[in-house]
Amino acid sequence: MLLLAAALLTASMHSLGVVESPVAPAASSAVAVSTAAVVHDTGQTAAPVMTGGQIGIGDLRSDRGRAFLDDLAMASPAVLATADRDDRVVATAMDAPPTAAEVHTWWSGLDTAEQVRLLHGAPVVVGNLDGVPYAVRDRANRAVLAAESADRGTPSGEAAMLGQVRESLARDADGPRKSLITLDTRGTGRAAIALGDLDTAADVTVVVPGMFFTVTGQLVDFTETAGDLYDEQATLSPVAAPAPGTGIAVVAWMGYRTPDLSNILSLDLAKTGAARLERTVDGIRRIRDGAEPRLGIVAHSYGSTTALIALSSGRMHADSLTVLGSPGSGVTNASELAVAAGEVFVGGAHWDPIAGSGYFGTDPGARGFGSTVLDLAGGVDPADAGDVFRRPVGHNDYLKPGTASLHDVALIAVGRGDLVRDQVQRGNGRGEGAVQASPDLFLVRPQDLQPRD
Repeated sequence: MLLLAAALLTASMHSLGVVESPVAPAASSAVAVSTAAVVHDTGQTAAPVMTGGQIGIGDLRSDRGRAFLDDLAMASPAVLATADRDDRVVATAMDAPPTAAEVHTWWSGLDTAEQVRLLHGAPVVVGNLDGVPYAVRDRANRAVLAAESADRGTPSGEAAMLGQVRESLARDADGPRKSLITLDTRGTGRAAIALGDLDTAADVTVVVPGMFFTVTGQLVDFTETAGDLYDEQATLSPVAAPAPGTGIAVVAWMGYRTPDLSNILSLDLAKTGAARLERTVDGIRRIRDGAEPRLGIVAHSYGSTTALIALSSGRMHADSLTVLGSPGSGVTNASELAVAAGEVFVGGAHWDPIAGSGYFGTDPGARGFGSTVLDLAGGVDPADAGDVFRRPVGHNDYLKPGTASLHDVALIAVGRGDLVRDQVQRGNGRGEGAVQASPDLFLVRPQDLQPRD
């Protein structure tokens, strides 16, 4: 059933995913990084210092954990350049890295000259280590992006991938800043783009995609979707609940390989993606060093299975979880999730063949799961409600501008899930979440706060 549904959904996507090779050559590190990239709070800039001990590439290939970081810091410029192109070293940094806590402590202990030297010498590695400041990672990854894009020897498939990344980073004059916080060109690739400032935002939302999403095929559209959620959250700032920091940030997280028709029936990619998501969230929290933002996960389709696995692992927690079009998981009750009480929300639209299928286990919108089921398939007659929001239709409509689902997701993300829950009859079962006919339903409307096209 799921395979048939997936085949039907393919027609609505721009392209299918491509089978990913386990490890492909890493990006070249022949990158020029400005010495002004890393500065202390004093504003003093240090020039790169070419230092290093007797560390060889063999040490970095075999290192793990804190030893990997310490040897990286002691490596000579020549060894750093080799390491940044070495499959095994890059695989350690991207697939089995030190913890975000280890990275954060290590990076904070380096002086400015050492940080600049590492940024200059190994941008592929530095740009993808959770625990390194996001501004540094953005500079490192953009430098790699520029160098690889300019290299005429870059394979055509990788060049197309890099082109999508460049286009996704284009910023509107009045739009939020964008940071490239993950760039992995191996296989089908991985990328993550943050809209807003992850270092200061009060609300951070990580959006996790489902099947058929690839960097080459969908990163531009996915980043635009994250931008739509950012805009919706921004309109709700007058009613946002208090949280440490200011402003908002939304991460378009294509940080794992999503399935295609050849592997949609397996949970292997979801398990791998869950581990990557855990590290990403840990990195966001560690960078804030005690002043953690309100952090929400918004996961679609197979991405919801990935997020449910991560949040039941005991290694990750979130302030809210919203799953849309979910095929289920092995989690049988919301109490198994490391999510704030009452902050698990589930959406299923009309004509969505995946939502409620329970293919991978318990449907999170099922009776007794303990979630709040969003009213996306029924509820108030638009004529009675003033036709403020339209209902999403199908599997890929949930985060489209003007939908009730996007508005609900944005309310949840800014800590106002209560405005959503107050309008839902808590029947514990899918299909029982009907919106009450109350003027309070549209207490906050985006068009009241900020005109939209």
